[in-house]
Parts: sequence; structure tokens; C-alpha cells
Amino acid sequence: MKRGVSGLYAITPDIDDTPGLLARVEAALDGGACLLQYRNKTAGAALRLTQVRALLALCRERRVPLIINDHLDLALALDADGLHLGSGDGPLPDARAKLGEHRILGVSCYDRMESALDAERAGADYVAFGSFFPSGVKPAAVQAPLALLRAAKSRLSVPVVAIGGITLDNAPQLIAAGADSVAVISALFGAPDVRAAARRFSALFPARTP
Repeated sequence: MKRGVSGLYAITPDIDDTPGLLARVEAALDGGACLLQYRNKTAGAALRLTQVRALLALCRERRVPLIINDHLDLALALDADGLHLGSGDGPLPDARAKLGEHRILGVSCYDRMESALDAERAGADYVAFGSFFPSGVKPAAVQAPLALLRAAKSRLSVPVVAIGGITLDNAPQLIAAGADSVAVISALFGAPDVRAAARRFSALFPARTP
């Protein structure tokens, strides 16, 4: 399931309670999230396998791509829809070759335009910049300037994802600067009403409003 990247990009929080995670993700998809990334930095291999299997079934039912963070072997073993690589997660050309052209490959480029240009040349389907704002998930992350999004839109042909400390209050300026998608963890899955939060984020992208 390969499609363009735009709209609300939901990234899972570190939750060991699989039924609870599924309930939150289902609410986010109901609210219009158009892409889901499974990211759990604390889970062991067995829990990751269980959670990805459950999430993949839900995402296939909703026709929403499921992207796996970092774990190429897991993405291939369960036939997930794609992989997201960060710094030090392995060579991009190798991942592209193993994933094939039918899966989505995304890359974190932080505040570095040259990394994004290299990623595009190596076959990335989208690039992610950030953190644009202080992030509770990655408090030590380098802050990227809004001008980077404007430059990216003029120099890249792949979709651009903004990440890092994104809320309903600051997302509009990222979209105005050129972000095709906003990747959100805390402001989505930490909201009292996940579905309502997803709908409000999705409404920032009119074509994606459910």
C-alpha cells in the first residue's frame, strides 16, 4: 500500500498495554490520521511483534499504511507498509533494496538539508525535519528552523514531514511554511479525546478531513 504522504501522521507512544494502544490508534484513525508509525523504544521483541501484528490488522482494515520505526527485519517479517529510519539506523540504499519499491521509506533529516537531498537521491519516499519545537519525547533534539521547510519545498520533490513538539496551536505555521504532513505523538495520543484531537489536526488539511 504505497501512497503519497500528507495530512496527519500519527506516531505511537511507548505503551505496553496492547489493547489500550489499539483503542487509541483506532480513535486516531477514526479522526482522520492518514499514516501510522509504530515506534516503541522500550518494548522487547516479543511485545513489538504482538503490537505490530495487531496494528497491521487494524490499519489494513482502515486502508491506512503502517510504517515501522527502525526495525527493518520486523517490517519485512510482517509485510508492513514501510519503514522509517533515523540517524544510525542503517544504510538507506540497503533498506530501499530490501523493502522493494512498493513499500514506503521515510528518513529523519533533523535540521540538515543535505541529508534530505541525499535521502531523496537514495530512494526515500519522504523526509522528516525537526524538532521544530521543544519535545517531551526527544528533549535534547536539535531545533530546526521554519525556513528549512520553505527551502525543502523548493529543493525537494518528495513530501516533507514536520516533527517535534507539534500541537494544534503551532501546526498551522508548519503547514504554511510547506510541511505536507505533521507527525504527532503527545498532542494526539495524550489528548483526553484522541479522536477529537485527530479530527482537529486533520482539519488543517482540508482534503484529509473525514
